[in-house]
Amino acid sequence: MLATLPRYMAGGNETRLSLIIIALVIVLVAVVVQWRMLSAAERHRLPGMFKRLAAMMGLGVLVMGGWHALFTDWISWQVFISHAATFGLVAHVISLWWATGKGSATSR
Repeated sequence: MLATLPRYMAGGNETRLSLIIIALVIVLVAVVVQWRMLSAAERHRLPGMFKRLAAMMGLGVLVMGGWHALFTDWISWQVFISHAATFGLVAHVISLWWATGKGSATSR
């Protein structure tokens, strides 16, 4: 959601920008509530997950940079950041899903 803010600001989409900001506030409230519900052991796992997320965001920048360099004309940096963040987030979720599925398959 944060990665789309520059895109909507540059495009002059004030209505979408307002909706994204409202959604961000709601998500931040949900994050605080969820944080308070986590146990100490679960909170201890978060730095590793943030490192994985950062690595996947970096991968998103590399993959989308290569993709746009090879297959598209130059797009604005705002669109590039949005695409890279989307790829990074999807890669993060898939890597977590794969790690969880892989762990449960070996425990059977």
